[in-house]
Amino acid sequence: MPRVKVKRASTTIDMTAMCDVSFLLLTFFILTATARPQEPLQVDTPASVTQVKVPDENLGLITVGDNGKLFFGVKGRDIRSRMLELMSEKYSVPFTAEEKAEFSLMETFGVPIGNLKQVINMEPSDRVRPGLQPGIPADTTKDLSNQLFHWIYSARVATKELKNEEMRLSIRGDANEKYPAIKQAIDILQSQGVNKFSLLTSLRSSDF
Repeated sequence: MPRVKVKRASTTIDMTAMCDVSFLLLTFFILTATARPQEPLQVDTPASVTQVKVPDENLGLITVGDNGKLFFGVKGRDIRSRMLELMSEKYSVPFTAEEKAEFSLMETFGVPIGNLKQVINMEPSDRVRPGLQPGIPADTTKDLSNQLFHWIYSARVATKELKNEEMRLSIRGDANEKYPAIKQAIDILQSQGVNKFSLLTSLRSSDF
């Protein structure tokens, strides 16, 4: 008895629905992603296996790099604006409403307060030119010469006034930076009674 041959039909899969879902997901991630702003001081942080996420608000960040230059940044436009007002009063350096609004857009900076107006009035792309900002002056005192001390203090006061919370502080140092520069930032925090802070690192594999 001869074998019956079954006609083979080609198998097709409709991928239309899968393509629609893929493009919807891609569109969602593009619209919700936050672009990383350019920074005036680029640092290569040391690696660690710690995976604690940095908070998105109420954070003050001290950046150390390029042979001990100190930069400072604060999360939150309202905090930055109020911080500048407090520093303007303390150092008797006036800023216009437009300059305050522009400063509130700067996530990090590193210049003496006497030169800050010049940087604020630059184009955003010019502010981040390497070597333009020399760092915030700092020393071992609490005098006005230690400007970083007063920027941090003003940021903490502004956070308490506007958020009724204590500002969380972090230090981000370049992997090749020498310890005394990092210690200087730590000493400034401890001189304000801040003994709890974070040291930021980049993530590496646990089996490195």
